[in-house]
Amino acid sequence: MATAGAAPAAGAERAAPGGSGVGTLAEVSVTRLRHVCLASMSGQRTQSVIKTIIRQVGLECAAQGQSHSETLVAFMVKAVVLDPRNDFNMDRILTENDMQDLIQLCVTRLLDTTNPSLSTIKMQVYFDMNYVNRDELLSEQKRVLEGKLAPVVRAITESGPHAQENMENVYQKIVTYALLSSGLGSPTDIEAIRESVFPQTEMSTFISLSKKDKEQQLKNLAVVVSGIRLYNKQCQKGGSSIDDLPDILNEAIPLATQTLDERLHSCQLLAHRYTALLESMLEKPQRHSQLGSLKLKEALFNVRQYEAFLCILQSGIITSAREVESLNVQFEAAMMVLKNTVEDKTSIEFKEVFPLFMELSNLWTSFQDEMLLLSFLTNMADDLQQFLEIQSQLFPEEMLTSLLEGVTVKSDEERMKETMGTKVNVSDFKNQEWLFPETTDNFDQLLIQYHGFCAHSIGVKGITLQGNPAIGILKHKEKYYVFSSKEAAYLFAQNPDKFIQLNVEKAKQYAELIQLLELHHQFEYLVPHAQARNASRSSLKPPRKHDSGTQTDTHILPPTIVRSYEWNEWELRRKAIKLANLRRKLTHSTQTDLSHMRRENFTQVYLPKDASTQTKRDNSCNVPKPQIFLKGLRGGPSPTTHLVTVDLTRPLDET
Repeated sequence: MATAGAAPAAGAERAAPGGSGVGTLAEVSVTRLRHVCLASMSGQRTQSVIKTIIRQVGLECAAQGQSHSETLVAFMVKAVVLDPRNDFNMDRILTENDMQDLIQLCVTRLLDTTNPSLSTIKMQVYFDMNYVNRDELLSEQKRVLEGKLAPVVRAITESGPHAQENMENVYQKIVTYALLSSGLGSPTDIEAIRESVFPQTEMSTFISLSKKDKEQQLKNLAVVVSGIRLYNKQCQKGGSSIDDLPDILNEAIPLATQTLDERLHSCQLLAHRYTALLESMLEKPQRHSQLGSLKLKEALFNVRQYEAFLCILQSGIITSAREVESLNVQFEAAMMVLKNTVEDKTSIEFKEVFPLFMELSNLWTSFQDEMLLLSFLTNMADDLQQFLEIQSQLFPEEMLTSLLEGVTVKSDEERMKETMGTKVNVSDFKNQEWLFPETTDNFDQLLIQYHGFCAHSIGVKGITLQGNPAIGILKHKEKYYVFSSKEAAYLFAQNPDKFIQLNVEKAKQYAELIQLLELHHQFEYLVPHAQARNASRSSLKPPRKHDSGTQTDTHILPPTIVRSYEWNEWELRRKAIKLANLRRKLTHSTQTDLSHMRRENFTQVYLPKDASTQTKRDNSCNVPKPQIFLKGLRGGPSPTTHLVTVDLTRPLDET
């Protein structure tokens, strides 16, 4: 497993052992960016536009002779969109002109090799893609080793009863597996196996085992063989090809620690100088014209980020040093017990000595793990050096010396000593909660915001000053803030939300501050790089499948069932009769005067029912319609009109 290689070229990112490739993280960055700059567009069109922008930026950079990964390009596009000075409105759809402006701004920033901000962003992308913690690195190493040995294991465990020549072939593969899995030397050294651990006469028994049992036997065999070879090396009876890992680690760890300490001191000195120059610009406005063109803030953020990453690597090396110290003691004790058990004995039970060999082998495996971790951490530290080269180019020693004439340079320790005696007066604040070391449990374990930098100086001065917890830690909305001076604490406490927003705006102008100050919670639509890396790596890991089964008790708690309980009434009657045993009992009765001839009486009362009668009958008749006609209304030959009335109405009896 390759833990590190040659330093990558400028703008290139190297994949971590077992980590995801650049393309996968680019897709994650594209997803993040889609939420930032094109929230109003449809999902499919947004993805297409973002990929087009990233591809176009990458092509134009390549045409200028600089090749950058999609991850870096996507991060730079995000930084350009966030910067309020570029005036990109995130609430509207980007026009064609907007996209061209965005592409041009990204290309300009990616080609500006004199800007420390670009080096800081490259450093952040590189570290997030390559750094893994102890457990992840060791588990990945184990997975890679198992993958390399898988064909050999498969050929051994899937073998069945064969002819003699095939049995010899399988036996050679078993020996090869036992030696290769230990990593202790040449696989041709098989004497430790042939003589006592696994003689060839045991092959028939091994072949008859199940596949799962064969795999377990192989693992046990490899561990025991490693223990025997280590014991022989200690007794000077072999093992000349085995490296003395304890001695190598005892020499390498102090050297690596010294190298990191020197690099830390160097970058901290640069940070103190840049901070002093920036403070002189604030105190003396006439110096702004002299230093304003220099990119001091970007350079300060660059060395602060480098310092933060070196501290992470240094912590890992310190942990390894402690582990190695503990392993040395355990290894010497285990070797001494083994010598006392084996010494001056012609024969010994394998049940007595094999566990000791296995313990010795496991301790040596831990030494190998520490060698891997140390190599990984030192290579990471070496690779980070390339991102600090721009400091010597922009600010040579002679130039810095001339700029610092008349300027007092203070280290972080000196600043903390100056403010050590000052504390916030809690009575000056009615609605603010302050924490102090002497009154707070687990004070050192509080999660301080802004990576421990002063919460006031970032947004107001644009510089990163180390906060002093002894002044007091302000608890605001379940978050904790430290300050570089009592005055800064008082100003911040008057209106915390205002200064928090100033810090957010400052991070928008300098995108590298988002990771340096751990401001991901302020940009909820952005996924932290570490989370994106872990998510993508876990998605790329091959799923491990195995059969398993679980047995769940019906009743987890002790049973509380009452066996004598009976719900049936007639069963209870039967038990009562049985309990009374009436066959051997006499029944007595007594009649009293009050109860003589008494019995329970019941009376049925019938309620009256509803009834009705018919008293009259409704009837009707049809009255004839009158029909009367007049004759002679039209006149006649005589001048006198004669009218005749004709009544044609039907009589009533006909109707």
